[in-house]
Amino acid sequence: MTRLERAVYADRRLAELYPETPVPLNHKDAYTLLIAVLLSAQCTDKRVNLVTPVLFKLADTPTAMAARTVEEINAIVRPCGLAPRKAQAIHRLSELLLERHGGHVPRTFEELEELPGVGHKTASVVMSQAFGVPAFPVDTHIHRLAQRWQLTNGKNVRQTEIDLKKLFPREHWNALHLRIIFYGREHCTAFNCDGTVCEICRTVAPGRMRAVKTKK
Repeated sequence: MTRLERAVYADRRLAELYPETPVPLNHKDAYTLLIAVLLSAQCTDKRVNLVTPVLFKLADTPTAMAARTVEEINAIVRPCGLAPRKAQAIHRLSELLLERHGGHVPRTFEELEELPGVGHKTASVVMSQAFGVPAFPVDTHIHRLAQRWQLTNGKNVRQTEIDLKKLFPREHWNALHLRIIFYGREHCTAFNCDGTVCEICRTVAPGRMRAVKTKK
């Protein structure tokens, strides 16, 4: 298979396996999605979904969150890890949304990435899932699988994003990045598949005999 043929196969098979692509993080609007994605850094979606109901009961708008103290936020988000930094970011970005954006989440990558705690991946998730703008957020699952499926040279997550955007149709990006995450969690995990076990790995690299070591 060529790289493009592997991409076409993965795209088709993932669409068959996951016709529906619900966002794993519970949210009700762009603001609560932004906060949930920020909390998900180095934390599982499952844990974030346990924490956010408590946090959003405390405050679920920029106005309400900015009125709370960092200490109040920190006490709730502590189970997500990196809590002091995340709590400070949540509080300050809420203030900035009020100061700069009329209390609304901005709709550009540049403006989102200017907010505390919001990197390119977080901005990409918000742009794609809150606003429907084509984006291809690359998390650890996607980075790992893209290497196993020989869709990228895997030097870093940024290069993986660039390579995947070249391979897949733009109109598929928003659903496809979720499908890869779903598949990675269910079938091609870091420990249960090494590039030789799951269905897609076996199909796109049928002659592979050695485990694939993920490049960070």
